[in-house]
Amino acid sequence: MSNLQSKKAIITGGGRGLGKATALAFAKEGIDVAITGRTESVLKETVSELETFGVKAIYSVFDVGNYDEVKKNIKNSIDTLGGIDILVNNAGICSVGSFNDMPVEQWSAMIQTNVMGMYYVTKEVLPYLLDKNEGDIVNVSSTAGLNGNANISAYSASKFAVIGMSESLMKEVRKNNIRVNTLTPSTIETDMTLGLNMMEKGSENVLQPTDFAELILAGLKLPRRAMLKSAALWSTNP
Repeated sequence: MSNLQSKKAIITGGGRGLGKATALAFAKEGIDVAITGRTESVLKETVSELETFGVKAIYSVFDVGNYDEVKKNIKNSIDTLGGIDILVNNAGICSVGSFNDMPVEQWSAMIQTNVMGMYYVTKEVLPYLLDKNEGDIVNVSSTAGLNGNANISAYSASKFAVIGMSESLMKEVRKNNIRVNTLTPSTIETDMTLGLNMMEKGSENVLQPTDFAELILAGLKLPRRAMLKSAALWSTNP
């Protein structure tokens, strides 16, 4: 197992849900963490929790879908952390609605955040990893990126795009000792899924954010010669 102590990580959408669970799991391993999001109060609270593990923890407030904001804040985060080893592209949004009924602006917003946002952040982090000739990029897609379904056309399209972009990047930078991993979790109990009425809170055997964080850590702890190319996380109770 690789030792993750003192590594530096950026987690987008790190204030709550999957991102927060991953940030906490990283902090327990001794990883310094920068989290991003759009709600400062939530980010501040999460950073306070991360700091209890004795790691450096910082936050930045910006929209991943805005390239100018991404360029400025990613550079500031890396400078403050003192480097970067791991990027977790977790930030994403989801809306449900039929193909015809969903407003064009809402459809476009999901593509802008879920696809372009991941591209923008990765584009700003990648040069640092290439300079080091080492690093890890974890891209969060979804089972909706493997199979389409009714009333999630925009979300599904964005997550299919994430898989294509991620797999292409993996083949491009593998020679630089950079591992790119694509995760396709099924429904996990988060504020987002609860808000979309995808499940009832506290449902038995439903996947939890901590399960997702454990999967990410397992991939990162593999020896550098090994790479978890992709992984799907499902609950045992359909």
